[in-house]
Amino acid sequence: MKKFAFAAIGGALAGAVVTTQFVVPVVAQENTDQKSTYEYLDLFGDIFERVRSSYVEDVSDKELIEAAISGMLTSLDPHSSYLPPQDFDDMQVQTKGEFGGLGIEVTMENGFVKVVSPIDDTPAAEAGLESGDYITHLNGESVLGMNLTDAVDQMRGPVGSEVKITVVREGVDDPFEVSLVRDTIKIRASRARLEGDVVVLRVTTFNEQTYPQMEEGIREQVEKAGGLENVSGFVLDLRNNPGGLLNQAVAVSDAFLDKGEIVSTRGRDPQNGDRYNATEGDLTGGKPLVVLINGGSASASEIVAGALQDHRRAILIGAKSFGKGSVQTIMALQGEGAIRLTTARYYTPSGRSIQALGIEPDILVEERTMPTQEEEQPPAGRSEADLRGSLASALTDEEREQFEAERARVEATAKLRQQDLQLAYALDVLKGLSVIRPEQ
Repeated sequence: MKKFAFAAIGGALAGAVVTTQFVVPVVAQENTDQKSTYEYLDLFGDIFERVRSSYVEDVSDKELIEAAISGMLTSLDPHSSYLPPQDFDDMQVQTKGEFGGLGIEVTMENGFVKVVSPIDDTPAAEAGLESGDYITHLNGESVLGMNLTDAVDQMRGPVGSEVKITVVREGVDDPFEVSLVRDTIKIRASRARLEGDVVVLRVTTFNEQTYPQMEEGIREQVEKAGGLENVSGFVLDLRNNPGGLLNQAVAVSDAFLDKGEIVSTRGRDPQNGDRYNATEGDLTGGKPLVVLINGGSASASEIVAGALQDHRRAILIGAKSFGKGSVQTIMALQGEGAIRLTTARYYTPSGRSIQALGIEPDILVEERTMPTQEEEQPPAGRSEADLRGSLASALTDEEREQFEAERARVEATAKLRQQDLQLAYALDVLKGLSVIRPEQ
């Protein structure tokens, strides 16, 4: 049976008998449990037959059985579900990084569809959907009463077709409608760029392409900077990353660690737990590292953030993460799709379970819009250079070039604050670290 271990959402977890006198009661209890199970199965069969024969419309046996399976799994937790053959095929395609849809990772909460995070460069992101939004209606139909699979099915459709969703957002008084055009979602799992002498790594999801793309991005940007000695630090941006494959979360964590545990998983049976450890080799040469997280960082993102935080390898900046600390295993069925079943909880190296708690950043920097209008900025103060008759600076050409380069960096960071306060804060922290630890 083929299995895929996941640490993702979408966005849907004795003792021995010592004395003879206890043997008979234990066996009797087991027989009672078995009898009760068979009675419930008889009850299911009775209801199945009554629905087949008496429901107002004809319903196929296949539809009834699939609905029963789906109901059983979705009643366990928000992430366990039944995947019919077509959905199973779609899921396998998604892990390879290309699929059709809106580009939105969702879960179910209080009967409504909750946005975990939109994926970069997709219809959902371009329409302005945000982590924490609630979707209450799809094409005018209420999602109350739907399970997550049904809701996701309604959001899927032919590329180029339109779907209208009604959104409730915290801080906005009234629900509002958003029209989205379905598209083929081609995910670039990791991108890299230089901000001054800092390499910024943006990881949007954890699929089969994540680690290879991130490794390539690090190599290219280090070469562009003229070598690792010219790089002051790295920023790993995991904001609005809903998670994905567990093995990719381990690989990304390992890229910044030389040794130690990355994550452990523990299921119902303690004997079935797994532990994942780092191998020697840090792709960044131990350079200072900042990790950005927010409320849309979930599951695999939290594994990476938790591992790097526990090993004191990185400073976490941003807002508390989503708090999904469970692992789903995809179990293929014989020619009839698969089930996604929560099989374990995962724990950070220090033994933390972040299920429903999330990862707290080391430095809390909430996302907010900074003032951009001239009149909203405080007036600039006067300096020595503004005074009449002040002495001119005595700088060599080399010193003047360094001064101009530093001023350009500071101005670029100030401009970035208008667009992305958290990233600008990360760059400031790395600059501070390079000042107090110039050897790195």
